[in-house]
Amino acid sequence: MASKDTSISMSVVRRLPRYYRFLYDLKENGVVRISSRELAERMGLTASQIRQDLNCFGEFGQQGYGYLVDQLYDELYRILGMDKLTPSILLGAGNLGHALINHMNFSSKGVSLDGIFDDAPTLIGQEIHGITIQGTSGLEAFCAQNHPQLAILCIPKEAAPELVTRLINCGVKAFWNYSHYDIALHHPEVLVENVHLGDSLMALSYLINQS
Repeated sequence: MASKDTSISMSVVRRLPRYYRFLYDLKENGVVRISSRELAERMGLTASQIRQDLNCFGEFGQQGYGYLVDQLYDELYRILGMDKLTPSILLGAGNLGHALINHMNFSSKGVSLDGIFDDAPTLIGQEIHGITIQGTSGLEAFCAQNHPQLAILCIPKEAAPELVTRLINCGVKAFWNYSHYDIALHHPEVLVENVHLGDSLMALSYLINQS
């Protein structure tokens, strides 16, 4: 997401990647055209919801004809910003950071991972996927040269406040935040997507116990 758009709700924005995934599967299966009703049945939504969501971004499809799968997929590719890679860095190359780097295809999500930082002496100097892990003392110099817009935080909560401030001062505009530090509370001017891996598990635990 390149910028905050107050005219489009976050609930709509959060559905876009799901549309994108479903359209990819349709393309792979050779589907050329699909109606909003058929897409709704596959996704467990309503046809009117899909039309309302897509109409936020323009006119796609024709009444009585439906959507051209290739065309709509390409439009969502552009809307999601996948056509230009966002320069990014990751802080925290421990177990979580290492797992993300090894298993996440960043470029397929519109992100270019350009730098990895950690302060553990045993990690500094190691390489992950051709990127050398650097100490955070070099953050400012790296940012001045590479201009990352996104930071992925896989660091302890207590380490986050200072590093977030430094990164914002370096021009970082958005955070994919695994740290549990409330960035938005202290820095409302930046974009934040918080990831609390345990929350969905606790929600499932609640649902299981209620049933």
